[in-house]
Amino acid sequence: MARLYDSRTTIFSPEGRLYQVEYAMEAVTHSSTCLGILAKDGVLLAAERSTNRLLDTSIPAPKICRLSEATACCATGNTADGNVLTTELRLIAQRYFFTFGEAIPCEQLVSQLCDTKQAYTQYGGKRPFGVSFLYMGWDSRFGFQLYQSDPSGNYSNWKATCIGRKYGAAMAMLQQELFNKEYVEPKLEDAKDVAIKVLGMTLDTGKLTPSKVEMATLQRLPNATFYKVLEAVEIRKLIDKHNILQTQAVRRMLSNP
Repeated sequence: MARLYDSRTTIFSPEGRLYQVEYAMEAVTHSSTCLGILAKDGVLLAAERSTNRLLDTSIPAPKICRLSEATACCATGNTADGNVLTTELRLIAQRYFFTFGEAIPCEQLVSQLCDTKQAYTQYGGKRPFGVSFLYMGWDSRFGFQLYQSDPSGNYSNWKATCIGRKYGAAMAMLQQELFNKEYVEPKLEDAKDVAIKVLGMTLDTGKLTPSKVEMATLQRLPNATFYKVLEAVEIRKLIDKHNILQTQAVRRMLSNP
């Protein structure tokens, strides 16, 4: 039945579904994991990177991209679509800065790109972008913010969220780590530990190593927003700490059957 309605993005099925949009969203769920956590003193984005020994790593290909002074994003899904939309996000941010002389508010940046994404589900001859985004940002009105958008053009504000492979299990772990009867807003250092724990669970094969993880934070100094990409040494320390805690937990389970 689906084949009668999935050849055009503008044709609804009898159940009111747009199959091409659902296919785009399904492509995202088979891609690498990205997660975001809103902390008391900043925002964190973390992503799983694809590694191959034959890749030339002398030219960096970051998963987390800075868009303006106070915003950054992470994309998962179709890499080419993600590159196109990341460039568009940067253009939107720079046009706003050129026009008004200040950084674009985070939600306005997200909303403008989602208008473009939604248009590709509405007009014939186009297909939806097969990519989802996580955005982190700061502005003077709402402070630190974390947003998620999907191929349909929908977006929402989150305290912690995950997109990509095994996102269901990752969301369950985020709830387990950040909720104790009610939401506990973590500090940025604690959020880093949670991010490493979640990424360690979402890996399909192999051990968690610094080459497989990319992490960036956004913090606010007195008069400026500070964006930082964690170095491999810092990520190694977080992984080592996670491995030690995991070993201790296993020993406790074995000693208390």
